Amino acid sequence: MQDNIENIINQLSYCIQKGKINISSNHPSELTGKPGVTELTSEALNLRIPPEIILNDGLLSGMKVVGEKFRDGIIFLPEVLISAKAMNSAMEILRPYFISGEIRFKGKLILGTVEGDLHDIGKNIVKMVLEGAGWEVVDLGINVSADKFIEAINQHKVKVVGMSALLSTTMLNMSNIVKKVKTEFPEMIIVLGGAPLTKVFAESVNADQYFPDPQSFLDYLDNDIIL
Repeated sequence: MQDNIENIINQLSYCIQKGKINISSNHPSELTGKPGVTELTSEALNLRIPPEIILNDGLLSGMKVVGEKFRDGIIFLPEVLISAKAMNSAMEILRPYFISGEIRFKGKLILGTVEGDLHDIGKNIVKMVLEGAGWEVVDLGINVSADKFIEAINQHKVKVVGMSALLSTTMLNMSNIVKKVKTEFPEMIIVLGGAPLTKVFAESVNADQYFPDPQSFLDYLDNDIIL
């Protein structure tokens, strides 16, 4: 029985890494006709494997490998998106256990693309990685003003806000947004990300952190944030 449990958990991790959603998925070709994360997650629950073990030892361990490979340039955006889609399909099966409290989110944070910027692919990737790792993400979408960030902070009582920008022109809006948010919430941890940004720029607008990739952001949340 124990060997069967370990086998299912290992298969879950591998299917996440390969982006194998279900038995009907043709990707990857090496797993054609074999069960994917949806079947394996359901099977694990039927075997009464605790949902938290399914999440942490199976799904999250797989996403951690994906995130680290993306950070290190071993895999690229398409592979991350495929794995994130597989992760989301498993999370839908586990969602009732989050609602019931049997699985607890690690914490909650807000994400948004700043005012003037209509690009969200980078933010969406970060969202998928963080949600896949057990964080609850309040996604404010694109073109988010300082007032919208402040309203969301008041509503959701978070300690961390992530802001993104894709353009060098719109990233300049971050200075005013960070200033307004910090005026209302001096202790708020503001994290910046996006293609044109740098650590130096983040420091210049008084943001708390800058991360060039989702895995670095996740590592920071998991290791340095006490909620």
